[in-house]
Amino acid sequence: METDISPFWSRQLQLAHPSWQPHLKNGLDAVYAASPSYLANLERAHFLPTQDRIFAAFAQAIDDVRYVLIGEGPYPREESASGICFMDGAVDALWSEDGLAKKLNRATSLRNFMKMLLVAEGLLDDALTTKEAVAKARDLGMQQQPPLIQRLTQLQENLFRQGFLLLNASLVFRADVPPVQDAKAWLPFLRVILSALAEKNMNRNDEVRLVLWGKIAEQVHAMQESRLFGLIVAEHPYNLSFVTNKAMQEFFKPMRLLRTC
Repeated sequence: METDISPFWSRQLQLAHPSWQPHLKNGLDAVYAASPSYLANLERAHFLPTQDRIFAAFAQAIDDVRYVLIGEGPYPREESASGICFMDGAVDALWSEDGLAKKLNRATSLRNFMKMLLVAEGLLDDALTTKEAVAKARDLGMQQQPPLIQRLTQLQENLFRQGFLLLNASLVFRADVPPVQDAKAWLPFLRVILSALAEKNMNRNDEVRLVLWGKIAEQVHAMQESRLFGLIVAEHPYNLSFVTNKAMQEFFKPMRLLRTC
């Protein structure tokens, strides 16, 4: 494993940008060194995400990364687990007549993230975030130029354009394995990725920053590698208080992630 990777893992790497390939292989080597049987067992297991999307988050070049947003793990549903944190593959349209689209509204973290972005845009009062208020905010946003984006893929593209690496701490979910167990197995991989980005930091003017939400922040904070980055920390978006978090509103406001350009 330390010199060659199996066809299974070679296939998983295909969605990653070439600039990430050596670092991902080093990360797999680190996982193997810490737990020699883990990756081989994973090859024989049923896990999410499917369709060889374990490394889908690494689609953009390493030099384009400005922020690392670290989620906890893939959604526990096949249609939702996309390999990209917080990007629910079951969600397409963002809006409905009632405000937020039904599938998006069921995804608590994504729903609160959307509401926070509407507040950051000045379209929604964070003291009043009912579906009627969201519907009015949507209508107002549609009348403005540029108009609001319509699909989750557009939000994902906007995040990539801003330089976000949308990475889960655990790259897989298995129904028969406690998530904390898989997350622990992937910690060596995460350390390798952060080390690679820290090395890039030494040769650039704009420092890569870590965006940490919820309990995952405690885990990453404990890593020595995290000390090499600027940190942006908040509660997890499944908390309603995330919508009213002024620091998050100010951080995302200039990015205008809900706009078409």
